[in-house]
Amino acid sequence: MGFLTAGLLIFLGVHSSRIFFADLKRKMVAGFGPLAWKGLYATVSAIGLVLIVIGYGEARMSPVWLWYPPMWMNHVTMLLMLFSFIFLAATYIPGNRLKAKVGHPMLIAVKLWAFAHLLSNPTTADLLLFGLFLVWAVSLFRLSRREDREAGTSYPSAGIVRDLAVLVVGVGAYGAFAMYLHKVLIGVSPLPVV
Repeated sequence: MGFLTAGLLIFLGVHSSRIFFADLKRKMVAGFGPLAWKGLYATVSAIGLVLIVIGYGEARMSPVWLWYPPMWMNHVTMLLMLFSFIFLAATYIPGNRLKAKVGHPMLIAVKLWAFAHLLSNPTTADLLLFGLFLVWAVSLFRLSRREDREAGTSYPSAGIVRDLAVLVVGVGAYGAFAMYLHKVLIGVSPLPVV
């Protein structure tokens, strides 16, 4: 699981720069400029993501099982993933009430995704992958909400049309991923075999 561990450290490390390396990040942005920082950030993130995909794929070839979840746990996972996709949609559609209420819907989407997958994926690689993402998302959400309170940041709501758009996009993306994309991209269908 060396590639998986290295990928997680790189990917989550760069995505935690505002937690652990805030001063270094400010100095790098000031020294190289925001565009160069974004390029470096994207490149390092991509390297981490590739290592995660390779490492997780390798770990799935010889899994170490930690528990055996009951079949109904997949249904709980599927339900939580519906909410995860709705929060993910709220991240990208401006002016919706979910974003106005929680401030950082992407982090809630990641928390739901990670927790849902921990429930129905019982190997050591799953615990490492989804567990670290869960800890990261919980930590960053708490920090982000505290920073919002201290700065008096608020997220405006533009009305019901934006809220409906969040639901339509979130449910549509969930359906596409559950019915087709999860099998194509991950290699496993989340739907029960009938």
